[in-house]
Amino acid sequence: MSTTNHDASQPAGGEWPSDWLRATLGLFVLRALEAGPSYGYAIIGQLEQHGLGTIKGGTLYPLLTRYEAAGMVVTEWRPGEAGPGRKYFALTELGGTELERLRHDWARFTEISNNYLGATRPRKENIA
Repeated sequence: MSTTNHDASQPAGGEWPSDWLRATLGLFVLRALEAGPSYGYAIIGQLEQHGLGTIKGGTLYPLLTRYEAAGMVVTEWRPGEAGPGRKYFALTELGGTELERLRHDWARFTEISNNYLGATRPRKENIA
């Protein structure tokens, strides 16, 4: 049996399962905006830099649009220094409250999940 070494911040295949990212992207995007206003490409870069894989704009922008409609982010167009302007997204008070709620829920969920995954369970007898 051979083993391969890989960067611990990424799974062996280099990307996380897409269903994991779909389930957690909202939390991670709110977290990315916690430090201050940012634009889509920078949010994607920050998530990638922190080991969360590459998020496509076609996935990110609809989420940001939903968050804007829900009042969790506001947008502002800023002129570009050497090119076209950029749409910046900023967390609102409601978005910050939602981030804290999701953080709490995530901590609870991961604790329960890790306890379940790490628990020693008696084996069921085969019925055959």
